[in-house]
Parts: sequence; structure tokens; C-alpha cells
Amino acid sequence: MKKFLLSVCATALLLQVAPTVLAAEYKIGFVNTERVFREAAPAVRAQKKLEKEFAARDLELQKMTKQARDIQTYLEKEGVTISDTDRRNKERDLANLNRDIQRSQREFREDLNLRRNEELSAVQERANKAIQAIAESEKFDLILQEAVFASSRIDVTERVLKALSDK
Repeated sequence: MKKFLLSVCATALLLQVAPTVLAAEYKIGFVNTERVFREAAPAVRAQKKLEKEFAARDLELQKMTKQARDIQTYLEKEGVTISDTDRRNKERDLANLNRDIQRSQREFREDLNLRRNEELSAVQERANKAIQAIAESEKFDLILQEAVFASSRIDVTERVLKALSDK
């Protein structure tokens, strides 16, 4: 009987304490990382820097591609009227040019991805510092950067974008 009374008292106490524990307010925020990478001033500057840095190589690739198209067109139009030797030479030139284009494109993509990752890493670092400052100044308990769903009520992305533009 004593154990039963003790368990009833413990249950009653838990029922009184549980609502106060559950009602504790937590301040949670969410940052849309993709939006930060797309719209933040440092991210926009990084994108423009990359475009400027790789513009010459992109232009060179476009020239090579146009040259290959021109050779292909020439072979299609004049292939039957030119000598076999000239046709074979043009086909060999086209094959070499296509191989060079593929190699150059692969190197271009690799270099661009490497540089993009470097630039985005710097943006991510700055964004994390801004998020940390916002969390501390506004007394957040938790700020998430990845979520399946986040209400606009807890979205602090705009504040992060503003903090990044101020720096």
C-alpha cells in the first residue's frame, strides 16, 4: 500500500511539473543557405570575380568550338569535291580539335569548380560568423541551416543577408 501511495504521489508530481518543462520557450531560427549563396553581397562579388577570372578561357573554348563546327560544315559541304588527302587531313584536324576541346572543357570545369568551392567556402565562413553574432545578440537557442521545412516565422535569412551586406 505504501508503494502504491508513493507511485501515485510521484505521478501527481510529474503531472504538475511536466507542463512547465514542456512550456519552456526555445528560440529557434533557420537560415536558407542556398539563398545566402545566391543573394549575399560577398557571394555576388565572388560570382562576378569568378566570371571575370574565367571569361578569357570560356571565350577561347567558344572559339575552338566554332572552329570545329566550321571544319565540320566544310567537310559536309565540300567533302565529296575535295581530294581524299585533304579530306583526311581535315578529318584528322577535326578529331584533334575535338579532343583538345574536350580536354580544355574538362580542365575548365575542374578549375572553375575548385575556385568556386574556395570562394563559397569564404562566403560560408563569413555567413557562419554573421549567424553566430545574430544568435548571440538575439539570444537564439538554436539556428539551423538545413531543414525539410521551416516556417517563415523562424527564418532569419534576411537578417543574415543584411549582416553580410553591412560588412
